[in-house]
Amino acid sequence: MAHFPKPAEGSWTQHYPSLGTGLVSFEDSISPEYYELERKAIFEKTWLNVGRVEQLPRTGSYFTREISAARRSVIVVRDAAGEIRAFNNICRHRGNKLVWQDYPNEETSGTVRQFQCKYHAWRYGLDGACTFVQQESEFFDLDKSLFGLLPVRCEVWEGFVFVNFDDTDTTSVRDYLGRFAHGLEGYPFGEMTQVWKYRADVGSNWKLYIDAFAEFYHAPVLHSKQYVSEESRKLQAFGYEGLHYEIDGPHSMQSAWGGMSPPKDLSMVKPIDRVLRSGNFGPWDRPDLAALDSLPAGLNPARHPRWGLDSYVFFPNFMMVVWAPGWYLTYHYWPTAYNRHIFEGTLYFVPPKDAAERLRQELAAVTFKEFALQDSNTLEATQTMLESRVVREFPINDQEILIRHLHKTAADYVAAAQRQS
Repeated sequence: MAHFPKPAEGSWTQHYPSLGTGLVSFEDSISPEYYELERKAIFEKTWLNVGRVEQLPRTGSYFTREISAARRSVIVVRDAAGEIRAFNNICRHRGNKLVWQDYPNEETSGTVRQFQCKYHAWRYGLDGACTFVQQESEFFDLDKSLFGLLPVRCEVWEGFVFVNFDDTDTTSVRDYLGRFAHGLEGYPFGEMTQVWKYRADVGSNWKLYIDAFAEFYHAPVLHSKQYVSEESRKLQAFGYEGLHYEIDGPHSMQSAWGGMSPPKDLSMVKPIDRVLRSGNFGPWDRPDLAALDSLPAGLNPARHPRWGLDSYVFFPNFMMVVWAPGWYLTYHYWPTAYNRHIFEGTLYFVPPKDAAERLRQELAAVTFKEFALQDSNTLEATQTMLESRVVREFPINDQEILIRHLHKTAADYVAAAQRQS
């Protein structure tokens, strides 16, 4: 008998009949040709999170984002009116990349009064207008007003900055993110400005790493050495069961238990966790933040007393995990080829008041890094074996419903694009 109740339909997956329960092919993760279809149908057509407003604290603050899957480089900047804008990172003269430092393929950030091209010194204001052309009289009937930076659709939701390269799409980012995002509105994201960030070049398809974090079925096995030996044996014997799974259009979420923060028995965790009162679930003691006393209605949708976190997949490549102890983290997966992507993991805490609080946050950050390394360690092995095509279809269990949904959603976007072409 399941420890946590499932829907009346009998399973989470059967609650969404369109997903089916049959074997799943991962051909979409090993085909260069399919990647090209997916790249154009998804990454050139959907809202993509590129950062947060805290990265743009003042007039002229900017950062760049390389989005290989859309064949774009983007400048995101706060203009003189305080508005956040995005532009294609290309000079209108001869097509040089406009903003970069020592290496043109690396992202950068800073504060400027205007942007100036390294090649011929054309200049652009924070609003994108072309303000200066070197030796302008040498050109033929040049109207600078026609040669400003090319804008990219840019909107902000709860402090998260999104861009969209599809000029024909009139859907706002808030509408696109849907019910799950609406249910998170009011969470104190803007108060959690202590940040740790990890970045890695991973040798696998982007969806395979999302798959790794979209289920916790693997946790008692793959992460067994992260627990004390007795607790590890209990977890492997019991297995993992999720509290709640839900799907909303292209997006999905799951809730998980919070038994490690703090543990009901201190012997469940390692000595350093006991000393610092922290671990993979974050600091055990909630930060002193009034907004955490009344959480948004969308969190813990099952209203389970053992709730520990909600994990969201905002299609295509943005994940967010909100933890009951009062912090959150995000994952981004930026494809660079059919079998490679850039992974970013970012942890957000309320700024620590003293050294003890900082140590608790740092323990959570390094523990997360170890978990993420264990997850990514399997990915190249998975990629190479899938590419062998020795086995072409695989069983997916009820705890892996979000995997089934992710691959079906990507396929639906590709199919829709092909129908329109």
